[in-house]
Amino acid sequence: MSQEHSFRDDRLPAPCLVDAGIVANKHDMQRLLADLGRVRYCYRHDDNFSDEAEGYVMEVFADPQQSTLVANYSLYLNVHSFDYLQLGQTEGGQPCFDLMQDNRQLRLVPLSNPLDEQSTRRLNAAALEAVVAEVLSAGWDVRIDDEENFSA
Repeated sequence: MSQEHSFRDDRLPAPCLVDAGIVANKHDMQRLLADLGRVRYCYRHDDNFSDEAEGYVMEVFADPQQSTLVANYSLYLNVHSFDYLQLGQTEGGQPCFDLMQDNRQLRLVPLSNPLDEQSTRRLNAAALEAVVAEVLSAGWDVRIDDEENFSA
C-alpha cells in the first residue's frame, strides 16, 4: 500500500503545451477542437493531398464506434479516429491543428477567432437575459391585470 502511495507522489506533472506540441490524450484533443468554429481543412493520405476547403466544426466527440465525417462544409470530428493531434503553425504563421493517424492527416486551420466569438457570446447572453426579463415582466403584468379584472 505504501508503494502505491509513493508512486502517486512521484508521478510527473501533467504536460503544459503552449501553441506547439503533440496531444495524445483524447479528452485534451476534444477540448482543443471543440471551439474551432469555421476552419480551412486539407486531407492528406499517403502524401496525396486533397484540395483545401472551408467548413464548420459542428461536433467534436469521442466514440470508438463512430466515424469522423467531413461533408457539405460540415465537420463531425471523432477524436478516436486519430492517434494524436499536433499543434503548430502554417507557413504563414496561422495556428493549425494536424489530426494524425498512420499515413493520414487532417489539417485544420481556424478561420474564426475565439476571442471575437467570446464577446459575441457575452452579447448574445446579455440580450437573451434582457428578453427573458421582459417576458417575465410582461407575464407578471398580465397576471396583475387578470386579478384586477376578476376582483372588480
